[in-house]
Amino acid sequence: MSFFCLLWVPLFYLLRRAVVGGNVTGGVWALLLGSITAIVQFFLGNLINPGGFGTSRWLFGFVDLISLSVLIPLFVYLLIVILLIILKRFSHDADFAGFSLLWLIPVGGLRALSWSAMSDPILLVMVPVLWTAIAAGIGFFIHLIITKFKWYILLFSIPCMLVLPFAAATAYWAFFSHQMLLGYVLLAAANIPLICSFIFERR
Repeated sequence: MSFFCLLWVPLFYLLRRAVVGGNVTGGVWALLLGSITAIVQFFLGNLINPGGFGTSRWLFGFVDLISLSVLIPLFVYLLIVILLIILKRFSHDADFAGFSLLWLIPVGGLRALSWSAMSDPILLVMVPVLWTAIAAGIGFFIHLIITKFKWYILLFSIPCMLVLPFAAATAYWAFFSHQMLLGYVLLAAANIPLICSFIFERR
């Protein structure tokens, strides 16, 4: 399971690049900033004390494990795109998902090392899968907005982007709380945009 946590994100990135294609603007920066983030998180520890099975456990999943780990690189890449637009160097080929996945490679590697002693499938398997679901899912909706700017696309995409990180954190909470049916339903729902990205963003 430790190898899954270590290898899932880079293998998924390579698979996505083979299917979708394209180059990631600022890919080196993504790896560098992801490495810095992973090291800082390692030394700072958890921001939320998870406690038991209640709200603190859900917040722990959202902030320390899953959602915030992906939202940070997405926000950083948004700032890069805005800067490129201001400098008039934006080429309309932004890859939010690719940048986030590259950012998560060193994060996943360090987490695999720190979690390996626990042998917890929720941490070592479900968390990396939920990372890629959020990165590819939100990246897909942003791609829709950029390439097909219509009011109904905005009306559909923005709520989905807002719900996806919460669904992923709730899936973790459900698995941890042994509510397996709810966990699998939310896990499947969180991965629907990822599947759509492979279908509609092919070369």
